[in-house]
Amino acid sequence: MKQEPPLVRDLFPELVAELATLLEEEGEHWLAICVWDVRMVAECGCGDDFCQSIRTAEHTPGQPYGPGHRCVPLLPATGDLILDVVNGRIMYIEILDRPPLRQRVQP
Repeated sequence: MKQEPPLVRDLFPELVAELATLLEEEGEHWLAICVWDVRMVAECGCGDDFCQSIRTAEHTPGQPYGPGHRCVPLLPATGDLILDVVNGRIMYIEILDRPPLRQRVQP
């Protein structure tokens, strides 16, 4: 049986709380709820030192998302947070020019 990827909220609770708050402020109430249940499928993998982006769903890198895709730019105090959303599902969390994410220590 394949194990599901970890929830982003379990790894980076402060990030998810910030995303939920920012989404509410933008009037994105549904996404503010959904962000609590996204999973960390993979890191971006680009290798840029300013990027900490997270893939939250399977998708071929470099390929367009296609119909139903929209970008949701948020207004954090530092750096950039931008979500790629397809048909109401958060596919990617772009995290740029921000302090290093602090991962919750797992018991």
